[in-house]
Amino acid sequence: MSTSLKSSGSPPLVIVMGASGCGKTTVGRLLAERFCVPFLDADDLHSPENVEKMTQGIPLDGADRRPWLLEVGATLRRHEGSGVVIACSALRVVYRSIIRSAAREAFFVYLKAPPDVLSTRLVMRPDHFMPVSLLSDQLLTLEPLRVDENGVTVRADQKIDRILHAAQRGVRNRPAFV
Repeated sequence: MSTSLKSSGSPPLVIVMGASGCGKTTVGRLLAERFCVPFLDADDLHSPENVEKMTQGIPLDGADRRPWLLEVGATLRRHEGSGVVIACSALRVVYRSIIRSAAREAFFVYLKAPPDVLSTRLVMRPDHFMPVSLLSDQLLTLEPLRVDENGVTVRADQKIDRILHAAQRGVRNRPAFV
């Protein structure tokens, strides 16, 4: 399927963000398919120590997250010119700034969902290392996209085709960078 990109013609560098259970992986994979670019899950870029902490129900702190976020940004930068979609929580403005310090063209698609929807979805995926017990910590940490951030907010509690359409429209309409 062909998708028109911004006027510069460069493929997108997209971060699909939000709390666990919002649909980052599902939407990210579908967006990547639509834009004919690779999909990556930032969870795969975590250090073994971070994964172990989260598996034990221990929230990550800034020192744990910084090297991971730098790697996410570096991964985006490696895909400049070819495009990529990465699923990454990117919960705080400062985390998104760290990512943008490496890849300033990063465009964020924030999937926003109510806590009850998120917890229901997390319960339905017991094989994931992120336990439901850490959801409240994520929601306390979450800072929605600000008006001055390069991105779009999409309600994630609607049908997937509507979510995907809104996300795709946001990516297509992202500003060109000089």
